[in-house]
Amino acid sequence: MIKAILFDLDGTLLPMDLDVFLNDYLTRFTLSMAPAGHTPEEFRKAVWAGTAAMVKNDGSRTNEEVFWEAYFTLFGAESIQDRELLEAYYYNDFQNVRKVCGFDPRAAEAIREIKTMGYRTILATNPLFPAIATHSRVQWVGLQPEDFELITTFENSCYAKPNLKYFEEIMEKQGLKPEECVMVGNDVAEDMVARHLGLKVFLMTDCLINKPGADITQFPHGSFPELMEFIRGL
Repeated sequence: MIKAILFDLDGTLLPMDLDVFLNDYLTRFTLSMAPAGHTPEEFRKAVWAGTAAMVKNDGSRTNEEVFWEAYFTLFGAESIQDRELLEAYYYNDFQNVRKVCGFDPRAAEAIREIKTMGYRTILATNPLFPAIATHSRVQWVGLQPEDFELITTFENSCYAKPNLKYFEEIMEKQGLKPEECVMVGNDVAEDMVARHLGLKVFLMTDCLINKPGADITQFPHGSFPELMEFIRGL
Protein backbone atom coordinates (compact mmCIF):
# COMPACT_ATOMS: atom_id res chain seq x y z
CA MET A 1 0.00 0.00 0.00
CA ILE A 2 1.42 3.38 -1.02
CA LYS A 3 1.71 5.83 1.87
CA ALA A 4 4.03 8.60 0.66
CA ILE A 5 4.80 10.49 -2.54
CA LEU A 6 8.33 11.85 -2.85
CA PHE A 7 8.85 14.83 -5.14
CA ASP A 8 11.91 16.28 -6.74
CA LEU A 9 11.88 20.10 -6.89
CA ASP A 10 13.99 21.63 -9.67
CA GLY A 11 12.50 20.80 -13.05
CA THR A 12 9.69 18.80 -11.44
CA LEU A 13 7.59 21.11 -9.29
CA LEU A 14 9.58 24.20 -10.30
CA PRO A 15 9.96 24.50 -14.09
CA MET A 16 13.44 25.49 -15.19
CA ASP A 17 16.25 25.09 -17.67
CA LEU A 18 18.88 23.76 -15.27
CA ASP A 19 21.83 25.28 -17.16
CA VAL A 20 20.20 28.73 -17.20
CA PHE A 21 19.34 28.41 -13.50
CA LEU A 22 22.87 27.39 -12.51
CA ASN A 23 24.48 30.15 -14.55
CA ASP A 24 22.31 32.88 -13.01
CA TYR A 25 22.64 31.35 -9.55
CA LEU A 26 26.45 31.15 -9.69
CA THR A 27 26.88 34.55 -11.32
CA ARG A 28 24.91 36.23 -8.55
CA PHE A 29 26.58 34.06 -5.90
CA THR A 30 30.05 35.03 -7.12
CA LEU A 31 29.24 38.74 -7.02
CA SER A 32 27.75 38.45 -3.54
CA MET A 33 30.88 36.69 -2.25
CA ALA A 34 33.28 39.27 -3.73
CA PRO A 35 33.86 40.96 -0.33
CA ALA A 36 35.55 37.75 0.81
CA GLY A 37 38.38 38.57 -1.59
CA HIS A 38 38.19 35.46 -3.78
CA THR A 39 38.37 35.74 -7.54
CA PRO A 40 35.30 34.49 -9.44
CA GLU A 41 37.33 31.56 -10.73
CA GLU A 42 38.51 30.61 -7.23
CA PHE A 43 35.03 30.85 -5.79
CA ARG A 44 33.39 28.79 -8.52
CA LYS A 45 36.10 26.18 -8.07
CA ALA A 46 35.31 26.05 -4.36
CA VAL A 47 31.55 25.69 -4.97
CA TRP A 48 32.06 22.85 -7.43
CA ALA A 49 34.56 21.16 -5.09
CA GLY A 50 32.03 21.34 -2.29
CA THR A 51 29.28 20.02 -4.54
CA ALA A 52 31.44 17.09 -5.65
CA ALA A 53 32.22 16.29 -2.02
CA MET A 54 28.52 16.22 -1.16
CA VAL A 55 27.70 13.92 -4.08
CA LYS A 56 30.42 11.54 -2.86
CA ASN A 57 29.46 11.80 0.81
CA ASP A 58 29.71 8.42 2.53
CA GLY A 59 27.20 9.21 5.25
CA SER A 60 29.69 9.83 8.03
CA ARG A 61 28.89 13.57 8.13
CA THR A 62 26.21 15.89 6.87
CA ASN A 63 26.47 17.37 3.41
CA GLU A 64 26.89 20.77 5.03
CA GLU A 65 29.98 19.54 6.87
CA VAL A 66 31.63 18.01 3.81
CA PHE A 67 30.85 21.13 1.72
CA TRP A 68 32.63 23.41 4.15
CA GLU A 69 35.51 21.00 4.58
CA ALA A 70 36.13 21.16 0.82
CA TYR A 71 35.71 24.94 0.89
CA PHE A 72 38.20 25.36 3.76
CA THR A 73 40.69 23.11 1.97
CA LEU A 74 40.88 25.70 -0.82
CA PHE A 75 40.62 28.91 1.19
CA GLY A 76 41.84 27.99 4.67
CA ALA A 77 40.07 27.74 8.01
CA GLU A 78 39.89 31.53 8.33
CA SER A 79 37.35 31.52 5.48
CA ILE A 80 34.75 30.37 8.01
CA GLN A 81 33.71 34.01 8.07
CA ASP A 82 32.44 33.52 4.50
CA ARG A 83 29.44 31.71 5.97
CA GLU A 84 27.84 35.05 6.82
CA LEU A 85 28.17 36.25 3.22
CA LEU A 86 26.75 32.98 1.97
CA GLU A 87 23.71 33.22 4.23
CA ALA A 88 23.15 36.85 3.25
CA TYR A 89 23.23 35.91 -0.42
CA TYR A 90 20.47 33.33 -0.02
CA TYR A 91 18.26 35.76 1.88
CA ASN A 92 18.81 38.53 -0.64
CA ASP A 93 20.07 38.29 -4.22
CA PHE A 94 19.30 34.58 -4.56
CA GLN A 95 15.63 35.56 -4.52
CA ASN A 96 16.18 37.22 -7.92
CA VAL A 97 17.11 33.86 -9.45
CA ARG A 98 13.37 33.22 -9.44
CA LYS A 99 13.21 35.33 -12.63
CA VAL A 100 14.89 32.58 -14.69
CA CYS A 101 12.54 29.89 -13.35
CA GLY A 102 9.09 29.15 -14.67
CA PHE A 103 5.86 28.71 -12.79
CA ASP A 104 3.17 26.06 -13.20
CA PRO A 105 0.13 26.41 -10.92
CA ARG A 106 -0.59 22.72 -11.45
CA ALA A 107 2.37 21.85 -9.23
CA ALA A 108 0.87 23.32 -6.07
CA GLU A 109 -2.57 22.04 -7.07
CA ALA A 110 -1.17 18.51 -7.40
CA ILE A 111 0.48 18.61 -3.96
CA ARG A 112 -2.71 19.84 -2.32
CA GLU A 113 -4.85 17.22 -4.02
CA ILE A 114 -2.41 14.44 -3.15
CA LYS A 115 -2.51 15.49 0.50
CA THR A 116 -6.32 15.46 0.51
CA MET A 117 -6.10 11.90 -0.83
CA GLY A 118 -4.31 10.98 2.40
CA TYR A 119 -0.78 10.59 1.07
CA ARG A 120 2.25 11.85 2.95
CA THR A 121 4.33 14.30 0.89
CA ILE A 122 8.12 14.50 1.02
CA LEU A 123 10.34 16.91 -0.91
CA ALA A 124 13.18 14.69 -2.08
CA THR A 125 15.24 17.38 -3.77
CA ASN A 126 18.97 16.78 -4.09
CA PRO A 127 20.29 18.12 -0.75
CA LEU A 128 23.07 20.28 -2.15
CA PHE A 129 21.57 23.59 -0.95
CA PRO A 130 20.99 25.04 2.53
CA ALA A 131 17.45 25.09 3.85
CA ILE A 132 16.92 28.80 3.14
CA ALA A 133 17.60 28.23 -0.58
CA THR A 134 15.36 25.19 -0.81
CA HIS A 135 12.52 26.69 1.21
CA SER A 136 12.64 29.77 -1.03
CA ARG A 137 12.26 27.63 -4.15
CA VAL A 138 9.32 25.83 -2.53
CA GLN A 139 7.64 29.22 -2.15
CA TRP A 140 8.38 30.03 -5.80
CA VAL A 141 6.24 26.98 -6.63
CA GLY A 142 3.34 28.51 -4.68
CA LEU A 143 3.74 26.22 -1.67
CA GLN A 144 5.09 26.46 1.86
CA PRO A 145 7.72 24.25 3.55
CA GLU A 146 4.92 23.02 5.83
CA ASP A 147 3.31 21.32 2.82
CA PHE A 148 5.97 18.59 3.17
CA GLU A 149 6.70 16.43 6.19
CA LEU A 150 10.38 16.38 5.21
CA ILE A 151 12.50 18.55 2.93
CA THR A 152 15.99 17.27 2.30
CA THR A 153 18.69 19.97 2.58
CA PHE A 154 22.43 19.93 3.05
CA GLU A 155 21.99 20.44 6.79
CA ASN A 156 19.86 17.31 7.38
CA SER A 157 21.21 14.87 4.79
CA CYS A 158 24.32 12.71 4.62
CA TYR A 159 24.00 11.51 1.03
CA ALA A 160 22.97 12.88 -2.34
CA LYS A 161 21.34 11.61 -5.51
CA PRO A 162 21.86 9.31 -7.30
CA ASN A 163 23.19 7.35 -4.32
CA LEU A 164 20.51 4.87 -3.25
CA LYS A 165 21.51 5.54 0.35
CA TYR A 166 19.97 8.99 -0.08
CA PHE A 167 16.56 7.36 -0.50
CA GLU A 168 17.28 4.83 2.24
CA GLU A 169 18.04 7.72 4.61
CA ILE A 170 14.63 9.22 3.88
CA MET A 171 12.92 5.86 4.45
CA GLU A 172 14.67 5.41 7.77
CA LYS A 173 13.91 8.93 9.02
CA GLN A 174 10.24 8.78 8.09
CA GLY A 175 9.56 5.18 9.07
CA LEU A 176 8.72 4.11 5.54
CA LYS A 177 9.43 1.09 3.39
CA PRO A 178 10.43 1.51 -0.28
CA GLU A 179 7.35 -0.37 -1.46
CA GLU A 180 5.20 2.21 0.34
CA CYS A 181 6.59 5.12 -1.69
CA VAL A 182 6.52 6.73 -5.13
CA MET A 183 9.37 8.93 -6.40
CA VAL A 184 8.35 11.68 -8.82
CA GLY A 185 11.12 13.45 -10.68
CA ASN A 186 12.35 14.77 -14.02
CA ASP A 187 15.88 13.34 -14.02
CA VAL A 188 16.26 9.80 -15.34
CA ALA A 189 19.67 9.26 -13.70
CA GLU A 190 18.96 10.89 -10.34
CA ASP A 191 15.28 10.19 -9.72
CA MET A 192 14.33 7.01 -11.58
CA VAL A 193 17.21 5.19 -9.85
CA ALA A 194 14.90 4.97 -6.83
CA ARG A 195 13.11 2.04 -8.46
CA HIS A 196 16.20 -0.10 -7.84
CA LEU A 197 15.47 0.26 -4.14
CA GLY A 198 11.86 -0.80 -4.60
CA LEU A 199 10.05 2.53 -4.90
CA LYS A 200 7.53 3.10 -7.66
CA VAL A 201 8.56 5.96 -9.94
CA PHE A 202 6.96 8.54 -12.21
CA LEU A 203 9.03 10.56 -14.71
CA MET A 204 7.97 14.17 -15.25
CA THR A 205 8.75 15.15 -18.83
CA ASP A 206 8.11 18.93 -18.90
CA CYS A 207 11.76 19.67 -18.05
CA LEU A 208 13.15 16.22 -18.79
CA ILE A 209 16.81 15.45 -18.06
CA ASN A 210 17.91 12.20 -19.67
CA LYS A 211 21.69 12.16 -19.77
CA PRO A 212 21.85 8.34 -20.20
CA GLY A 213 19.57 8.59 -23.26
CA ALA A 214 17.31 5.96 -21.73
CA ASP A 215 14.07 4.76 -23.28
CA ILE A 216 11.60 6.65 -21.11
CA THR A 217 8.70 4.40 -22.09
CA GLN A 218 9.97 2.01 -19.42
CA PHE A 219 8.71 4.49 -16.81
CA PRO A 220 5.24 5.86 -16.17
CA HIS A 221 5.71 9.39 -17.48
CA GLY A 222 4.08 12.62 -18.57
CA SER A 223 3.04 15.97 -17.06
CA PHE A 224 0.71 16.79 -14.17
CA PRO A 225 -2.49 15.34 -15.69
CA GLU A 226 -0.74 12.00 -16.29
CA LEU A 227 0.84 12.12 -12.84
CA MET A 228 -2.50 12.60 -11.14
CA GLU A 229 -4.07 9.83 -13.19
CA PHE A 230 -1.17 7.57 -12.15
CA ILE A 231 -1.58 8.42 -8.45
CA ARG A 232 -5.36 7.95 -8.53
CA GLY A 233 -4.72 4.48 -9.90
CA LEU A 234 -2.37 3.39 -7.14
